Amino acid sequence: MPSLYEIALTLVPGVGAVTARTLLENVGDAESIFKSSFAELTAIPGVGPKTAESIRSKDCLAQAEKELAFVEKFKIKTLFYTSEEYPWRLRNCYDAPILLYYKGNAELNGSRVISVVGTRSATAYGRELTEKLIDDLASYDVLVISGLAYGIDGIAHKACLKHQIPTVGVVGHGLDRIYPAQHRSLAEKMLACGGILTEFPSGTKPDRENFPKRNRIVAGLADATIIVEAAKNGGALITAELANSYDRDVFAFPGRVNDQFSSGCNHLVKTNRANLITEAKDIAYLMGWETKDAGKLKPQLELSLNLAPEEEKIVAVLKNQDALSIDEIFSLTQISPGKLAMHLLSLEMAGVLTALPGKRYKTVG
Repeated sequence: MPSLYEIALTLVPGVGAVTARTLLENVGDAESIFKSSFAELTAIPGVGPKTAESIRSKDCLAQAEKELAFVEKFKIKTLFYTSEEYPWRLRNCYDAPILLYYKGNAELNGSRVISVVGTRSATAYGRELTEKLIDDLASYDVLVISGLAYGIDGIAHKACLKHQIPTVGVVGHGLDRIYPAQHRSLAEKMLACGGILTEFPSGTKPDRENFPKRNRIVAGLADATIIVEAAKNGGALITAELANSYDRDVFAFPGRVNDQFSSGCNHLVKTNRANLITEAKDIAYLMGWETKDAGKLKPQLELSLNLAPEEEKIVAVLKNQDALSIDEIFSLTQISPGKLAMHLLSLEMAGVLTALPGKRYKTVG
């Protein structure tokens, strides 16, 4: 059940995400904030007299009552910063919204969440890349986040619906409308296999300044952000920069050097702000993922692959082990470091081994 006070906290003039968190840390909960005295509020670091007066006036409570009626009428979930349902990845971001409005059924705290973004003016190249990427991601049990915009965003959402991959659109307005209007039908279909999410209350228009705020949610919700096709001055690059600031992985597809719609992706790779990828397998490799069918595939791989004698030796020492470091594998196999690194990479790319943090390896399955 959404709280009137939680909604009201987001409507107080001058209280953004950072100040709201400071208030919660010092007072405890949203209701207690509104019941605090002027002196108690101004004693909190970062809360001045003007903000304290705005809270004490309780003018926002009347507005919150209307919003509460709206979310109850249309069965919209409110995810407050301190609730268990609030996306934990986003909570770890310093500027995470205090409250989210969500309509849908996708699990926002799933084990694998990625964001796919790009230019609104997608070329045939960008469309093909996006559709192939989503098709290949179907075996990795992921949730796909995007911004429901024209171009790459819309293509990604549609491809997810086609392949029955849950997908969530983050919008820069209230849930009383859909922007762009042409994506209303798409948004309705996404409610059955994903959802629509925003930090903005009903009545909020899709104003220009809302989209950078929207982009931080797109980046913050995910383990990694994938830039498919983007110009240097596009919103996708803002999302990439935000993902980097949150210490999340960023991946980008390269394009021709003279293509303006790929100039942003090429720039991200050139300046080490993104890892270059050419297919979904690159993401899985860099993220250390196994497919849903990895365990089933293992016996087939072992039967069908013609392993070199040294590769067979590596697999033999790793069998029935949780994981071994590269130094431990060297000690047990006595294969020279150069050859060992080459064999480990070859076995990993073949799907026989999985790389773990700390240069540790284990067999798949």
